[in-house]
Amino acid sequence: MKIRKAVLPVAGKGTRFLPATKVVPKELFPIVDKPVIQYLVEEAVLSGIEEVIFVIAPDKELIRGHFSPDNELEQLLDKKGKQALLEKVKPIHDLAKFTYVYQNEPLGDGHAILQAEEAVNGEPFVVLFGDDIVKHNVPAAQQLMNHFNGESILAVERIPKEKSSLYGMIQPGDQADRLCEVLDMIEKPDPDESPSDLGIIGKYICPPEIFQALKKAPQGKDGEIRLIDGFNELKSSQKIWAVEIEGERFDTGNPEGLTAANNAYLR
Repeated sequence: MKIRKAVLPVAGKGTRFLPATKVVPKELFPIVDKPVIQYLVEEAVLSGIEEVIFVIAPDKELIRGHFSPDNELEQLLDKKGKQALLEKVKPIHDLAKFTYVYQNEPLGDGHAILQAEEAVNGEPFVVLFGDDIVKHNVPAAQQLMNHFNGESILAVERIPKEKSSLYGMIQPGDQADRLCEVLDMIEKPDPDESPSDLGIIGKYICPPEIFQALKKAPQGKDGEIRLIDGFNELKSSQKIWAVEIEGERFDTGNPEGLTAANNAYLR
């Protein structure tokens, strides 16, 4: 089954980068000469995605601007004979079909996914969150697609035990070719309560049934709807799978991770 669409939830406030994110979305921070969000879009496109659905907040129109044509800039670069720069800028708005939907309140990552239901239109889709960049010759989204059989797939990686409280952690079944069935998922457990060392990172394949599962899933104490709770609801009717991703992952949602990504891509 071909997956044609990717959902990129990028409505978060980026508070770990304040005051820099007071105006500029963290997804537009550069890794060398391209913003974080462009790496994710290119990951999707290289994996065969045709339409990218951004879930943005009303104050993040700069993201929309980055993927829109800028005729004045392109004409200026052409006039000055800066063809190398023109070739970097011009293809951006043609990478894929871009669709924008809005999350007007920060009510959780599951709530963000729900805003894309109409745009997804009953198809399976990839989800790529704006903080996780994986450097590998096979795009991480493609690694998930290589195992897709119609059911949900989560990307996971080995997490140091002491950091399990920062991740959703899975209880895996038998693993073969980096693929395993997910028997259980626990959001941010204490290290001594984690069911394994496999933590969920921000890349998924979702079947269209995830939307009904998210609507049925209980809200957290903070009133937010979590994607992991949607998967827990969904696993009562179908299997959930996990793929241990190959490559070097960078959490660009914090200064250390963004700096490490810049150093790696400069190399």
